[in-house]
Amino acid sequence: MLFEDSQEPDFSFSLDQEQAIIQCSQGHRTTLSLRTEQGGSICLLCLSNLISNPRAPTLHVSYALSQLSNALSQPLFLNSLLSFHPHFLISPLLHALSSFDDDPIAQQLFDIISALCASANASVTADFVAQVAEKLSSGVMAWSRRQLYMLHCLGVLLNCQTDDPCVHIRDKFGLVSNLVAGLQLPSDEIRGEILFVLYKLSIYGYASKDCLGADVLQAFCPSLLRLSMEALLKTQRDDVRLNAVAFLILLAQLGLFGNGHGNEISSMSSDEADNFMQTTEDGVDELPLSVLFAEAIKGPLLSSDRQVQISTLDLIFHYLSCGDASSKQIHILVEENIVDYVFEILRLSECKDPVVYSCLKVLNLFPSTDQAFRQRLIVGFPTLIPVLHYVAEVPFHPAQTHTLKLIEICVSDCPGIASTSNIEELALILSRMLGRHGDGEIGMIPETFVLVCSIFVVLLKFPSPQVASNLAASLQESLKHGILACLAISEKDPHPLLHSLYLLKEAYAYSHEEFSANKSSYLQLRTCTVDICTSHILPWFTMAINEIDEETVLGVLETFHFILLQNPDILARELAKVLLSSSWFSLSFGCLGLFPTEKMRWRVYLMLSSLVDVLLGNQAGQRIRDAAPLLPSDPIDLLFLLGQKNSHSLDLSSRQAAVLRLLHVSCLHDDWLADERSVLASLEEYILFNNGEFLSGGIDLLTMMQVLNLYGLCRGLVKMNNKVSHSLEAERILFHTLTESEWDLPSAMIHPVAVIWLFQQEKISKPLSSQLLKFCVRNCSEGNQIIIHEDNSHLIDVRVIAELVATGNNFAAELLMCLLVQLAEEGAQNHDIISVVNLISTVINIFPAASDQLCLHGIGNAILMIVYYNSRHSSYSELLVTTLLLLFNILSTVKPETLSDEESWPALATKLIDCLIPAVKQHGWSHEVFLLVGILSLILHHSSNKVLIEASKSITFNASLISTVNCTVQAVSSKGPALIEYDEGTSSGKELIFLLLLYYFSLRCLHAVLPEVLDWQTFLKSPNTIQPVSVINIHCHDLCRLVHFGSPMVKLVASSCLLEFLSGISYRKEGSHEDLLCCMGNLMSIVTVLEGLVFYVDIRVAMNCCLCLSIILGWQQLDMQESGVARSNWYRLIVEEMAMSMAVPCLASKSFINYHKPAVHVTVALLKLQKIPAWMRTVFDDLSISGIIDNLKVMDVSPEMVLLFRALLHSGFLKAEHIASLNQVLQACRKRLYNNSKEHTMDTHVRKIVSSSDDLGEVCDYLIHLMMSQSSPYNNSGSNRLLEEIEMFFSTLNGRN
Repeated sequence: MLFEDSQEPDFSFSLDQEQAIIQCSQGHRTTLSLRTEQGGSICLLCLSNLISNPRAPTLHVSYALSQLSNALSQPLFLNSLLSFHPHFLISPLLHALSSFDDDPIAQQLFDIISALCASANASVTADFVAQVAEKLSSGVMAWSRRQLYMLHCLGVLLNCQTDDPCVHIRDKFGLVSNLVAGLQLPSDEIRGEILFVLYKLSIYGYASKDCLGADVLQAFCPSLLRLSMEALLKTQRDDVRLNAVAFLILLAQLGLFGNGHGNEISSMSSDEADNFMQTTEDGVDELPLSVLFAEAIKGPLLSSDRQVQISTLDLIFHYLSCGDASSKQIHILVEENIVDYVFEILRLSECKDPVVYSCLKVLNLFPSTDQAFRQRLIVGFPTLIPVLHYVAEVPFHPAQTHTLKLIEICVSDCPGIASTSNIEELALILSRMLGRHGDGEIGMIPETFVLVCSIFVVLLKFPSPQVASNLAASLQESLKHGILACLAISEKDPHPLLHSLYLLKEAYAYSHEEFSANKSSYLQLRTCTVDICTSHILPWFTMAINEIDEETVLGVLETFHFILLQNPDILARELAKVLLSSSWFSLSFGCLGLFPTEKMRWRVYLMLSSLVDVLLGNQAGQRIRDAAPLLPSDPIDLLFLLGQKNSHSLDLSSRQAAVLRLLHVSCLHDDWLADERSVLASLEEYILFNNGEFLSGGIDLLTMMQVLNLYGLCRGLVKMNNKVSHSLEAERILFHTLTESEWDLPSAMIHPVAVIWLFQQEKISKPLSSQLLKFCVRNCSEGNQIIIHEDNSHLIDVRVIAELVATGNNFAAELLMCLLVQLAEEGAQNHDIISVVNLISTVINIFPAASDQLCLHGIGNAILMIVYYNSRHSSYSELLVTTLLLLFNILSTVKPETLSDEESWPALATKLIDCLIPAVKQHGWSHEVFLLVGILSLILHHSSNKVLIEASKSITFNASLISTVNCTVQAVSSKGPALIEYDEGTSSGKELIFLLLLYYFSLRCLHAVLPEVLDWQTFLKSPNTIQPVSVINIHCHDLCRLVHFGSPMVKLVASSCLLEFLSGISYRKEGSHEDLLCCMGNLMSIVTVLEGLVFYVDIRVAMNCCLCLSIILGWQQLDMQESGVARSNWYRLIVEEMAMSMAVPCLASKSFINYHKPAVHVTVALLKLQKIPAWMRTVFDDLSISGIIDNLKVMDVSPEMVLLFRALLHSGFLKAEHIASLNQVLQACRKRLYNNSKEHTMDTHVRKIVSSSDDLGEVCDYLIHLMMSQSSPYNNSGSNRLLEEIEMFFSTLNGRN
């Protein structure tokens, strides 16, 4: 059969010669001898005879098979075999398999058969399958290795077969019968092979329905099931378990489990059926299939092989999910502790896939209604927490839903099973699941999201204060991310959004539980919930209303409605305000238009009624709830309903009341359900049809206020739109009702437009005055603590009144003045007058511009009437003090052009002085007296603007006042060095400062009152000198003492007074060219005091003193040469210090920006002398001037510096190169000022309203502010003055050229 290598044929021979040479030694046909690549050949017939002979030595057989296996790996031999003899070796190989009990030979045969089937066409495999099946079908199964080999061979063939092998099996029934019988053999190997063959045969039949399908297998049920389960129960081998489990899974898929159970039960007697759940003592064979199944799968579930466990779990899954298992059979699994086994696998799985998924998939198939299962589920609950933690970290993990379902069953049915730590960990995991996707993606399937929300809701209902705080903190971000994710997918699937809204609602309810009251975490949760509604849900809802379904709309409305029902929660009111600002009424009726169903109509009207409850209180929405079943869905129908004639129909009255309430609240917030013309027309019809109730006073107060608001609002809007058509009769009826009825405007919610319209109606001035008084008294009764609300409160508060008075397009200011005069003339109670005065003061505090309107409508006369009224009562009562505060605030805020010289102001000024002088004599200088002095100062201040001239005269020429001021100041000034203690912190210091301020403003007033009559030089003479007119006159020596010895504040005011009367002398001297009538000694004493304060720390005092010096130097009276060497040296020091600070800032003792300014005025005065001191040329030499100019920056240019350069230019100190450099800097500065011309300089003084007579500091500060803004150029250093100085410099430069 085999050729030696030396016998290999020569390939150069012909074919006939080759065939003759390779003939085997037995003389078989040469066509049966196939060459190998090594040069030998194999005779197939010899090979067949050898391996088919049971008596052949196994060594020879093994060698022959190895040579054949080697040859099959050679293309030459394999191609020849498959081309000419493909089926030749099938029978010999199978015969050899059944002839030898040798494992190595059997393995060789398996390899050769597999190789042939893999290389040959399907017919070879089919022939193998047919012959093996025939052998297995024809004989009885018995335990032998040859039988085992044959079964394994069939398994190998079926595993290699790609087509359906069952068509080649002639006796399928016999084959299955023998295989089923073979399952009873006591051999794991046999049973494992049989189960594998049955599995492969069945799976082909299951797929094709043409072979070994349910019909063949059903004939052997339940014995096939029982034997398979017994095999699984008995074996300890994992490979056998895998085969058994795979086969049982297939049987379950074929539905044979149900058939097997049914056949078993039907074949049992009634007694046996009653004992179906019993396990007898005779043996396992008698176990019912359900019990046997439970017992059989326990071993595989405990296997160390993970694949065996997973396959067994899949078997249980198919057993439970294919519908064949009854509730009793499932109960048996539970009673047999299969659930415990699964939980144990889950516990030991270390949360690794796919075991986790398989376990959870099985557990979810057990009915949650089974009490035994629920008990075991409770035991396994702690195992589910770490599993959920694992699957939650993986987006869209398939086990998320299964785990959450089981947890939901546990926490819902048995709340007590979860410990505090379990709940906290579970809440943390759920929060992470919701909060992980902050980018708007949900990160899980909708079913999973719904379960997360449901479990969270269950956790919120746990009555555990210990857990509550942590839950509140966990919920906040989770709610936000969950809602955002649901909003993003709401169009695809609305169910997650509905459940997230339910969770949102439950979270808000949870934050109101008893154990959550007044705790920050729960308040934060409530705030977060409302913020989600207002910041995310509401904007989305308004945009997507036309694209979402009715169920989603109802869900959103229900959520908002639930929060509103928590009134009086402050957050419920906050939500209500946001809803109204988003046109919620229009949006609600839009929902009714899209979904005109009864359910939607009820929800809309109920929510609107709750919204009204929150806004108006006192169950104001009850009328809407009562009439909701009868209200239409269309807003136009609501207006039609309002305009119907009421024939004493209770239903119509109820509906009209509800319509009025809806229109009232919606229009309050500019959310119109129809245009204002339509609403006005319906409202007028309502008034006309109900005129009897209006005229007789039968209409209730709330309805009347609603009608008033709607009517005033519509009339106001129609007027603004220049549409003036309206019913005069309806207006008359309404005005008559307002005049004759008792109503309460301050407590009503009314639109600002309606308020303006009301106060524009002169016909109802009387009732409006009564309402103003009522408002004033109510505010005063609350301790004068006026709370200024925002406009959206729609209450008549002080801000509304202030706006009315300030705008001036109504009668509010006039009504207040008339009310004040009326109360004073009628001798009303102090409390009423004080309340009105306090209201006016608060109005000015809110809008200072309201002072203009009050003055235009006679505030002076009203205050005069109050002062006369007060004179009949105790002096300096609360009323007078309150009135004085009002007068001071008005005079400090009013524009001068709105003041008039009516008779009331002079009389008021005289009356105030009449109050002041006796008070000083009786009580001394009290706070009220200082306030009076401040008022008189303000009247004098306004006279400089050519107003209140007569009132100022009555102050200036009042002999008692003159005597009091002169004597008081003269007495204080005589204190000498002790004056340093007279500061603003002492009573004497306040007295001195206020009198000096009054003196200053009287000096300012004299320019307007007596421009030509007064001889200003008399202020330099003795106080005893007779003057042409008697005015307040503080001698210059007294002022000098005050400037020299006084406190810083006294220095400031006294130096301002000194500057003011020196300016008056200079003005009169220049105008009339009179000579100065003053002795040199007096003048030199003044100069000495002023020179000592040139470098004073308060730059305002230094500026005043330098300006005074510059005025005196301008009189050309001082000797700056021989007789004044010392004085000349002092001035030289001043000028040199200034020049150094400007040229070398780093060496200067004062700042470059400000502290050179006072000295500039002295320097300029020296440069203007007829004979300029010689040392000026030394100080301002070329090097010094160049240094100053080089150091000058555009941003540092001030009016004083330009003034200095102009004086130097005029005196000839500047050279061409200096002028060129200066020209460049000043041009750049002027360009910058022009570019920033829009940024005009504003008064930086913050005006504060004086609210108490104790606020003397504020009174004094304001008067000093007025004084400094008028007297010192230091406070007039804005861009305008700088531009003026620059233009004057260039004018001087051009004049020289």
